[in-house]
Amino acid sequence: MTDPKVRSAITGALQAFTQYGGFDAAALTEQFDTVFASDDDFMSKVDSLDAVFDENPKLEELREPFFDLLMINFFSEDVKKLEDDYLETPEWEDIEEQTLDRGTELLNLLLYLNECEDENIDPELEDYLKEFLLVDEDEFQDEYRIYEPVIAHQVLIESPVSEVNKVAQTVDVESEVKELFYPMICFFQNPDASDSDKTNIADNAVNKPFDMAVLEILFSFK
Repeated sequence: MTDPKVRSAITGALQAFTQYGGFDAAALTEQFDTVFASDDDFMSKVDSLDAVFDENPKLEELREPFFDLLMINFFSEDVKKLEDDYLETPEWEDIEEQTLDRGTELLNLLLYLNECEDENIDPELEDYLKEFLLVDEDEFQDEYRIYEPVIAHQVLIESPVSEVNKVAQTVDVESEVKELFYPMICFFQNPDASDSDKTNIADNAVNKPFDMAVLEILFSFK
């Protein structure tokens, strides 16, 4: 099964990538849906997902965000078919070990948005950083290090997207939030962006196909 929000995210991301990337990514919607809806075990689905990207190199930059979606879908749907304590089993620990270098910080953001929905609260950057990631707590200094560029520029929530673009381009290329910086800030600025708002975001994007695809994923989970 595919979680409805995940299916919507896949469709939105591929449509945005098509619109801004000049590659008909939307034509692959059915292939991705087949992967996500499969009853295969998680690592087999990862292999199937990678096969779609291997066959479509123009879509490469969405490989890891889509891995995040596959993981979210596993937590939302696939785990229902497994034992209650599956996420505490050696089998799952092995999967985590095998996928340590996969995915992006988009996964944490999607988990946060699901929590917002569960608790009926609006997503806010400060809440995400301090209450979800706990960046102020001593035992979560890895999260603080990863999100330091975002923490240092929280004032951008009140700034024009053109300014977000300028700062995004100064984020260290080695940062784990480098690529996500622009779409993340733009999303928290305006989680209910209208079509005209999205046009403005796209006009100022650092990497239009990627940024707008990520934003459509976030809007689908909001």
